[in-house]
Amino acid sequence: MDKIIKITLGLFIIILVAFVASVSYTLYVDNAYCTSLSSTYSYQCTITTNAVLSNVTLFVPVPAFPTGNSPVIFRISSHEITGFPDNWSAVLFDTGKATLLQITAAQIGRPPVNGNPVPTNVTFFVDANSSSLIDTRSPIADGAVFRPVQNPIDTTCPSAGVGETTGLPNCTQYTTAVYATYETAPMASVSIHASVTGRNAWSVFHPEFNEYRNTFDATLSGAGSGWVTTPGWLEYSIGSYDAPQISL
Repeated sequence: MDKIIKITLGLFIIILVAFVASVSYTLYVDNAYCTSLSSTYSYQCTITTNAVLSNVTLFVPVPAFPTGNSPVIFRISSHEITGFPDNWSAVLFDTGKATLLQITAAQIGRPPVNGNPVPTNVTFFVDANSSSLIDTRSPIADGAVFRPVQNPIDTTCPSAGVGETTGLPNCTQYTTAVYATYETAPMASVSIHASVTGRNAWSVFHPEFNEYRNTFDATLSGAGSGWVTTPGWLEYSIGSYDAPQISL
């Protein structure tokens, strides 16, 4: 009888220890995930020209949810834009299908030197925290991307760079639009490149993340004359989704 009691007690202790270890492990993992989790948006726009542009008005898409607004838009509306020139004006417009940033400036660019064009690059950016987990799996439906999203087509993603771990991402190409009017020389070249990355990052036993990346590129020649269709690119479901409490 004593032997049976000892065996039963030993099994009970083993089960108890295993249970306590399992609960402790779960609590540690959940706590490490929750305390280290950050969800952020990084937006950047670069305007490049090789000539002087005068009386400039641009309407460029900014990252917006399908219902409008986004943490990036809130930062822009508060004029928290790093690198935005003091002599430029920035006003947000919600068209119902997209949120656009109107940029106006009396002049952008520099005159040629000894007959040679002098390129000008102006880059401004916004970093914004999200109060909730970012949907990096279906950003067109639920995330902050450059809108309007027209004629989306799923396509093959380019190969990841050497040493870059991105999981098995998905890619979509689409068209959007920018508006540009300005006076300039006939041979002037202007480009507008914008990007936004929505990223969730955490660390339990080592750093992990998942994200999406959205860009558009517009290239214009000569004087700006109104709306221009431009290609948009979206790469999403990048990274790890092996998180303890991730819920999209």
